[in-house]
Amino acid sequence: MDRPVPTDIAPQAAEALLRSILQTVPDAMIIIDEQGRIEQLSTTAERLFGYSLAEVAGENIGKFMPPPYRERHDAYMRRYLDTGERRIIGIGRVVTGQRKDGTTFPMHLTIGELRTADRHYFTGFIRDLTDQQLTEARLKELQSEVTHMSRFTALGEMASTLAHEINQPLTAISNYLRGCLRLLERIEDPASPMLRDAVGKAADQALRAGDIIRRLREFVARGDSERRIESLPKLIEDAGTLALIGARDSNIAVTFRIDPAIDLVMVDRIQIQQVLVNLIRNAVDALADFNGPRAIDIEARAGTDGMTRVSVADTGGGLAPEIARHLFQPFVTTKQGGMGLGLSICRTIVEAHGGRIWVEARPSGGTIFNFTLRAAGGHEEDARDE
Repeated sequence: MDRPVPTDIAPQAAEALLRSILQTVPDAMIIIDEQGRIEQLSTTAERLFGYSLAEVAGENIGKFMPPPYRERHDAYMRRYLDTGERRIIGIGRVVTGQRKDGTTFPMHLTIGELRTADRHYFTGFIRDLTDQQLTEARLKELQSEVTHMSRFTALGEMASTLAHEINQPLTAISNYLRGCLRLLERIEDPASPMLRDAVGKAADQALRAGDIIRRLREFVARGDSERRIESLPKLIEDAGTLALIGARDSNIAVTFRIDPAIDLVMVDRIQIQQVLVNLIRNAVDALADFNGPRAIDIEARAGTDGMTRVSVADTGGGLAPEIARHLFQPFVTTKQGGMGLGLSICRTIVEAHGGRIWVEARPSGGTIFNFTLRAAGGHEEDARDE
């Protein structure tokens, strides 16, 4: 049974309680009356919008909104008071706020209401979404960069593979034509000079085509890489954020183990993130239909040879030995509908960075993909290498 509060101290206690809440509530809190006039601001709201309560008390809440929301707000209030129809009260939504300096920012707004015998108040709880949206924008930017680089590298890998395959028959064609040319030189016939000339030109063109393809392979192998000193823990964090989207929903436990001694590496940031994303996504895919424990361990540790080793391990069903031996070759895949270029691209990138990549069985079940990168020794040495 509730005990009545003495009427002579109840207003004072209520006011003290409200002041305490306004000073400590972590989200911004604004109280307005039914006319939309500002009654109270929490300390967080004052910092967020740049106004003190003394500056805005009694003013319309539209002061905290950019056009056209500012002009529409009073109409929304009147409609609710006239009809009682709730459209946003008790339902959070994302809106735009405006600070004292005129800048705008995204915010999540939840509105509640309070009725007393003679007054009607509305309370807004506001959470600044600026950092969240910046993170989402950075994630989309990173995803776009990695996707673009993945497509570019896939095309390069295909070009390199096709160049290798085409160069062999071109070399054979050139050899056969040279043989035909030697045979024609032994034949005494008025048409022989013309035939020798045609066959010789055909052989020259075959050699020219082979030379063009060799240059293409060299260009693809060399690539267009911009290597800089980067923080490996940050690369792993960014790539993990992108690659592990949806992993939590699939009940996959993810563990990061980063050696404190690890920091800087000399790499092309986008290319190494592509390798990490590819390996982590492969681990996620390996666990998609797996009935046992679902876990991914991402580890980085320093080696004694100046190389840093990165591992992505899963608890899935593992790889058959005959598949594992050829897994990094182009067009070898364990995925239905896969092209078999992802791991081949990873190998190309890692080896271009002076490292190596390999796969091994996890002792407790599953698969471990490992690759190494050269640690950044010093700025002067790395600058010379670049």
